[in-house]
Amino acid sequence: MNAFINIGFGNVASSAKVVAIVNPDASPIRRLIQNAREKDLCIDATSGRKTKAVLVMDGGFVILSALAPDTLSRRFNCEPQDRLLSEEENVYDAEG
Repeated sequence: MNAFINIGFGNVASSAKVVAIVNPDASPIRRLIQNAREKDLCIDATSGRKTKAVLVMDGGFVILSALAPDTLSRRFNCEPQDRLLSEEENVYDAEG
């Protein structure tokens, strides 16, 4: 069974495909994002907000999220039914 994790604003990603969740501020991560954009492997799921986390997926895809890395990692450790939160909770997490 393939589980999904809510990455903010109604967007979900396959938790089985996530290799790492990292902070976007480091230079190597910024280069990773730029390279993924050039290869059309970057998915922007921020809904126009600041990128706070980068999900590195197997297969070379990179997903940008407006939720903090610790918020996303907590969602990996909760029960599957708790992974998909309401839109109101997503907005609170992204702004908080």
